[in-house]
Amino acid sequence: MSNRPAGRETRSTVRPHDETAERGPIRTFLRTTDGVPVDSVYDPGSVVYEASPDASPAPSGSPVFVVAHGFTGDVDRPHVRRVADAFARYGAVVTFSFRGHGASGGRSTVGDKEVLDLAAAVEWARGLGHTRVVTVGFSMGGSVVLRHAALYPGTVDAVVSVSAPARWYYRGTAPMRRLHWLVTRLGGRLVSRYGLRTRVHHRQWDPVPLSPVQAVPMIAPVPLLVVHGDRDGYFPLDHPRMLAEAAGEHGELWVEHGMGHAENAADEALLARIGDWAARRPWGGREA
Repeated sequence: MSNRPAGRETRSTVRPHDETAERGPIRTFLRTTDGVPVDSVYDPGSVVYEASPDASPAPSGSPVFVVAHGFTGDVDRPHVRRVADAFARYGAVVTFSFRGHGASGGRSTVGDKEVLDLAAAVEWARGLGHTRVVTVGFSMGGSVVLRHAALYPGTVDAVVSVSAPARWYYRGTAPMRRLHWLVTRLGGRLVSRYGLRTRVHHRQWDPVPLSPVQAVPMIAPVPLLVVHGDRDGYFPLDHPRMLAEAAGEHGELWVEHGMGHAENAADEALLARIGDWAARRPWGGREA
């Protein structure tokens, strides 16, 4: 498992459209640069929100949100669809199943090669005509959006990482010790495959991928939002604080009172705030 990007070529069964062309929802399989088919869904969205009277005006043209789910999620899971529906009020939305999850091919590498899956989804969003791309990742997906932005500079305009780890191999909480058992032991991988519908690769990382906290300084000047709950049972608050410190002036940290972990803990109000934050970014310093 390598931490290096393998190029940016993406294959899709759907022809790209002009940004102004009318289109409805699309479902297709993208092909990553290492040959994995990735089940992907495009929703053109419906921007219906109203800004508050004191809010700064949004840039012209709504963004496309590319959503990276957490471990054991997939594009059809109710919590992933709920996130997509919330962001569809602020722009178009691309969701996809990481390798080894749902109908996608391959096996999960738990955050390593998944950066190639996100790269395929981002390139597809660009190919559909969208000029403003924001990636939003949850838990494992939160680490992936950080590494993707660092390894593929210039491909995204804003990054949101929710409930993500700052460093690898963390076992300081009971949920993380259970997760390590799932991915490192044969019995755990069988439970993951047949009980959680997630196929995990048996090989260990070699080399160890760039860690999230190492990736964060490489994202600048792209705006970064780090979101974390103060009741997260997987990663304590030192993880988001490490990420925010590494981000410096281009990062923003929201510590959410009473919030647990990832998509299931993100309520409608929080998703709306994230959507509004993304819609109003200066988008990597470029003019709207």
